Amino acid sequence: MNHISNISKKLGLDEKEIIQVGNYKAKIPFKFIKEKPGNGKLIVVTGMTPTKAGEGKTTTAIGLTQGINKLGKLAITSLREPSLGPVFGIKGGGTGGGKSKVIPEDEINIHFTGDAHAIGSAHNLLASLVENAIQRNQIEGMSSTGITWNRVTDVLDRSLRNIVVGLGGDSNAPLRETGFDIVTASEIMAIMALSKNLDDLRNRLENIVIGYDDSNNPIYVKDFDFIGSLLSVLRYALMPNIVQTTEGNPAMIHTGPFGNIAHGCSSVIGDTFATQVADYVLSEAGFGADLGFEKFMHIKSRTSDLKPQGAVIVGTIRAIKSHGGVKFKNLHDQNSHAIEKGISNLIHHVNNINKFGIKPVVALNIFPDDSKEEINLVKDLLADTKSAAVVESDSYSKGGEGNIELAEAIIEATKTPIEAKYIYELNDNIHDKVTKLAINIYNASDVAWSGIAKKKIKRFEENGWGNLPICMAKTPLSISHNPRLKGLPENYTFEITDIRASIGAGFIYPVAGSIMTMPGLPRSPRKLDIDSEGNILGDLTA
Repeated sequence: MNHISNISKKLGLDEKEIIQVGNYKAKIPFKFIKEKPGNGKLIVVTGMTPTKAGEGKTTTAIGLTQGINKLGKLAITSLREPSLGPVFGIKGGGTGGGKSKVIPEDEINIHFTGDAHAIGSAHNLLASLVENAIQRNQIEGMSSTGITWNRVTDVLDRSLRNIVVGLGGDSNAPLRETGFDIVTASEIMAIMALSKNLDDLRNRLENIVIGYDDSNNPIYVKDFDFIGSLLSVLRYALMPNIVQTTEGNPAMIHTGPFGNIAHGCSSVIGDTFATQVADYVLSEAGFGADLGFEKFMHIKSRTSDLKPQGAVIVGTIRAIKSHGGVKFKNLHDQNSHAIEKGISNLIHHVNNINKFGIKPVVALNIFPDDSKEEINLVKDLLADTKSAAVVESDSYSKGGEGNIELAEAIIEATKTPIEAKYIYELNDNIHDKVTKLAINIYNASDVAWSGIAKKKIKRFEENGWGNLPICMAKTPLSISHNPRLKGLPENYTFEITDIRASIGAGFIYPVAGSIMTMPGLPRSPRKLDIDSEGNILGDLTA
């Protein structure tokens, strides 16, 4: 690895101007980040609907960045911070793989620069401060039953989903039912990802709704004198982090909001800085285009000055066959019929991106067991789509060299400036926004609303929250709300079971189907160890 000072010089920053966190990580001080984005072209990296087979979206984003750098341009990859919980769970790390990784992967995947810990601490500090104020009757007309602010932890612990706090008498009160979410589901995590600077962070934190009084009026953080304490915990965590790829290219890794609950994108402030110092910024959005890309456009881009000029959608032969009905154990077998059936999923995502005014480049991430016949079949099936190009990518085995053609394609595709389009207007009512998303993005024919969701919509609009964007909470495993519906679901009703408000983050999030904000550990959690020098032993990427 290069010393981080050598990486920072590529960004125009001297080693004395960055805040070094060890030898291979650093933070960018606020004074070097201008308010508006620069001239670097922002490209969103998204994918088809994820499968158990893995699509390699992060690996492709890193490999493409390395490929563009090999063409003599300065490109930066921008990724979310991995969550410690999934590292020991079923997902693994979030640093790429093979010859296309961000490093040091052991530090990035575990603790990193401490941002997630700061966010968890601020979230739980707020919970404690609120309960203390309620216990001391400092908010008139509000009792502990009105508190809606849970606690968070960065480990997967199903036993904490529903708990009772305050047991043991008045000195331990208030007694109430509550629970824990994972840190990535914290509204403060989403706020950090969307904040442009410290002033913006202050404003968003002040507008967090921590509960309701006895008359059902919202109670905000600004109703207490808590804001300075929260900012003191979060001040360094808002600074973007820089590391490097396996080929020594700069990489931004900052914030990690959930992609199926929050907006699943890296930070606004990180991407803003990257566009100021690079020619191209490859910013990854979580899960498929129906979640990550849509939320990038409607939430991250629309509420900031970050305007994408291109998109890359990652697909694989294995994922296409999976959506064509092939079982995981048989994905290495050739199956042209499954490809012809499952390609509808990838085509739908390409069409979704077109609706925002962008022609995506399709990156066909190649695996060793992909046959030439299957690759050519996919290219033929995608020939009539409105994609800018369909290009093979081999980031895992070849790094930047495996992405030269893809790099040339995305550079060509972003030569003509684009004007973004949107699926809904912000002044549409909540019902209409959700319906437009369901029909245009999720391919549903109608929307079914639960009774509680209907009541909450009425209350939210009465509170003046109706003009906020929608952040759909739904399964990432299907275009629909039902994880069992693969490929391209058609002629179905999209079901909204609940709807919630993240006013500090600045969005309304309807819940489609059942969503878990505190996952549990699998039967065999990841096992790690260390050697005598403290180096981690074990695979963090699988």
